Amino acid sequence: MMRNVVRKVTMAFLLLLSVPGNFFAAESIVIKGSTTVLPIAQSTLEAFVKKNPDLQISLSGGGSGEGIKAMIDKTTDIATSSREIKKEEISLAKSKGIKPVAHVVAHDAIIPVVNPKNKVNNLSIDQLSQIYQGKITNWKEVGGDDLKIVVISRDSSSGTFESWDHFVMKKTKVTPRAQMLASNGAIVQAVAKNRYAISYLGIGYINKDVKPLRVNGVAGSAQTALSREYPLSRELYMYTNGEPRGGVAGYINFVKSAAGQEIIAKEGFVPLIDLKRTEKNN
Repeated sequence: MMRNVVRKVTMAFLLLLSVPGNFFAAESIVIKGSTTVLPIAQSTLEAFVKKNPDLQISLSGGGSGEGIKAMIDKTTDIATSSREIKKEEISLAKSKGIKPVAHVVAHDAIIPVVNPKNKVNNLSIDQLSQIYQGKITNWKEVGGDDLKIVVISRDSSSGTFESWDHFVMKKTKVTPRAQMLASNGAIVQAVAKNRYAISYLGIGYINKDVKPLRVNGVAGSAQTALSREYPLSRELYMYTNGEPRGGVAGYINFVKSAAGQEIIAKEGFVPLIDLKRTEKNN
């Protein structure tokens, strides 16, 4: 039930968690950023605060860029991001005395999705690029029905948008006719309702309401993302100002632990290690 709530987030999502006790002595932690990382953060936080009384955590989405900006402005303790921090962001951070430290918490695959009624199953990166540039405008041009393509994209503050630009667009411009949406949840709803639509999601947001496409003949999965066989594979991050301490360090260490990584896998994302292989070895 909680996972379904998270998936419906369309803008910023705010969660305040607190449990009475004294382990972290009324410490308060603020986490802001990526809507892709949001379900990972929420689920791991719920488990973490159960073991750490008196810890208060506020969690919100809004986009990777917003999270990194908040870290630079010193309004968040952890910035979640579905992309690597940019050189210009690092320079700005250093000018304000901020030292960004990256913590990779999971792997991900960006999956192109269409309406379940669409008969297209596979697109090449070049075809995706041409669709998003507005050069391919009808599904019949890529083996589908004679229907106009409705292009849906994430907004420019999204780390997923930045990753799509890196992997697919390669600095070419997205057609001005594209609909720009603020969250993965909004994209799921839009594609589910529109037979003509195409968009893209983090792997943890794929559900029965949308149809995932293969890219260059390879299906996005935990295995192909971890091996990097899938061409749109990436890492998911949590950024801190310097090396984390106290509750921040405790939480990030929990996320990267076996228990945290199992939660990440249950959320549909890709853990840092192959948990099944690890279980067999043990």
